[in-house]
Amino acid sequence: MLPHVYRITKYDPADRDQHGHYTGAETETSDHGPVEAAYLMAVAAFAEETGIGRLSVREPEISGSARFGPEPPVDGRGPAALLPHGLAGFHDGARVSIEAGLELVRAMLRDNGAWCRLEVEGRFSVHVGRDQYLYVGSSRQCEAALDRTRTLGLFPERLDASPYDFVPDRQHVQRPADADFWDRLRWVSGSYRAALLEETYVGNASRWHRLTYENIETVRARLAPRARLTVWPDLLTEVDEAVSALPDEGTVVVLREDADGRIDSTIADETRFEAVTRCIADARAAAVLPVTGDERLPLLTAVLPDSDGVLRARWRTEPTPSDRDWAFLKTLRRGQLVTGTVKLIADFGVTFVDIGGFTAMINIPELSWRPFDHPTDIVGVGQEITAEVLDVDMSRERVPLSLKAVQEDPWPQLAQRIGQVVTGPVTKVVPFGFFVRIEDRDDGIAALVHTEGPADRPAERPEDAVRVGDILTVEILDVDRTRRTVLARAQIPAAGV
Repeated sequence: MLPHVYRITKYDPADRDQHGHYTGAETETSDHGPVEAAYLMAVAAFAEETGIGRLSVREPEISGSARFGPEPPVDGRGPAALLPHGLAGFHDGARVSIEAGLELVRAMLRDNGAWCRLEVEGRFSVHVGRDQYLYVGSSRQCEAALDRTRTLGLFPERLDASPYDFVPDRQHVQRPADADFWDRLRWVSGSYRAALLEETYVGNASRWHRLTYENIETVRARLAPRARLTVWPDLLTEVDEAVSALPDEGTVVVLREDADGRIDSTIADETRFEAVTRCIADARAAAVLPVTGDERLPLLTAVLPDSDGVLRARWRTEPTPSDRDWAFLKTLRRGQLVTGTVKLIADFGVTFVDIGGFTAMINIPELSWRPFDHPTDIVGVGQEITAEVLDVDMSRERVPLSLKAVQEDPWPQLAQRIGQVVTGPVTKVVPFGFFVRIEDRDDGIAALVHTEGPADRPAERPEDAVRVGDILTVEILDVDRTRRTVLARAQIPAAGV
């Protein structure tokens, strides 16, 4: 916030009533003449005394079509003629000369369909409000500019702040269109086969791009600086399906792709639905999207950062569930411990855990170091657990967890027991041998005993030698920590006991 802010108007404070309403003869529109020129000269005086040579365009908006309102430029002046690359240069962060900035002020004073903040961060600002109210902020007191403004017949009034100062949303973390975003978009385009990208290059104006996995980089290279990006499901090639998506009433955006791949959009309400239906009848593809409200559910949103990767644009998008997941995933790191609640144990064994509103998963091998028959032997739905983050996959928005990582690993201790003789029950019989539990606990690790017979006769079948539950004494022969296996040797009793 700048320390010196002034409201500059053509309205004499002496002509205000007790409620502050202006009662004088000045109109609320520009005279396109000496008063308008006085406003511009006052801005120039403040800029000169502050030492400003160029201004930055912030949060630009247009109304109507993609031009500066109904009035054409006067004598070749006007924003379209002055900005670099015409209207393509009217984007957030565009740097303009004082002369071009004054023409933008002129367009705003005339309500020519365009608006923006003109600023130099920490030093200077120009905001144009309604009804010919102008707000100038400076890091300097600018006494000479104040005198000049009064000489021009205008009235400067000191304020604490401009009512048009940008107010950041401290509660919202804006997602940047960074490498993670584009990886996610490639995955979305590959999964859906195609997706629709809405590029809002200036407030109230958008371009539409139909994305495939192959053309993403081409589209990305053509986007306007600091554009707001919204990703939607692909257009419908069955146009009748798009028509059936028209509501009974309300306002929607209707998209139409022609035979050359160009996508046009129009905003329509129920009074125009019949005309819209005729318009898209011959389209190659079409879609109907809500304008506002709970039904407006894009796949994901983001804002383009600058070329150095820093997000300086102050646009705000309405976060989607995917964006909220992104914000949470950015707080996670591999190896981090998280606490969550088991919400589902799938039939195929994967355990799903709610961690801060995001659903992570634990695959079967990561549930425990020790043997178990089913995940429900280890965890139950509704149980609170602590697990370690194995990875954070931003493109697929997946977080695998490990429960066994927070448990004591028994295998280093088992490796030290090679040569020991232990007694334990038979836990399983298999065609090539049987398993004997070698730890004195219900979930103890079992060693594999291969069935062996004398050299002059075939090996005895395991099920003929032992049964589950038999107590045997075995010698630990080897421990393979990589494969998580223990080999042992036992003397099989003749009677199987």
